[in-house]
Amino acid sequence: MKIVLNSVYLGNIQYYAAIKNADEVIIEVCDHYEKQSYRNRCEIYGANGLLKLIIPLERRGKRMPVKTVKLDNDQKWRHEHWRSLASAYRSSPYFEYYEDHFEPFYKKEHIYLSEFNQLLQEKILQLLQIDTPITYSTEYHKKYEGYVDLREKIHPRHKPEVQIPKEGYMQVFDAKCGFIPNLSIVDLMFNEGPRGVTLLNHITT
Repeated sequence: MKIVLNSVYLGNIQYYAAIKNADEVIIEVCDHYEKQSYRNRCEIYGANGLLKLIIPLERRGKRMPVKTVKLDNDQKWRHEHWRSLASAYRSSPYFEYYEDHFEPFYKKEHIYLSEFNQLLQEKILQLLQIDTPITYSTEYHKKYEGYVDLREKIHPRHKPEVQIPKEGYMQVFDAKCGFIPNLSIVDLMFNEGPRGVTLLNHITT
């Protein structure tokens, strides 16, 4: 199956399951930026439950292509996001295993949102040993012939149609707040390590 996805920030488990189980992927970066999407936000499991991490952006006009949207580096979001990730997952089994791979992304200043998302995604795919061929769009298409379009399906306003199994998947604060499904892929990685990729094999989109 060939699929189309949006550029996202630390995409959720459904997103990476789609990549893992696809034959080819196109990441759309030429569409117009949309507020309240996963393009610049992700969800993790904090001490008090669901925690949203949102990257502030420079906005210089309406209907800007995603690939032209810049990060607002005047704000201290990189420090805050890394502090939130460390606070949420410091006691997880695999945080130290992955820490040195992720922390550099929050030390270096990047300019464009899509580039930052892409670099993070490439690192995650490398760590999970997922080698699905991925290309990035060079112009916008409303429809990609022969591809399953998941751009609107994997979106904060849509609950995932798939079941994210909790069996064998432990979360740091699940005894306090219960199991929270379909968080950012880093929740799965920090809690389950390399074994987490096997869970992706059992999720269909």
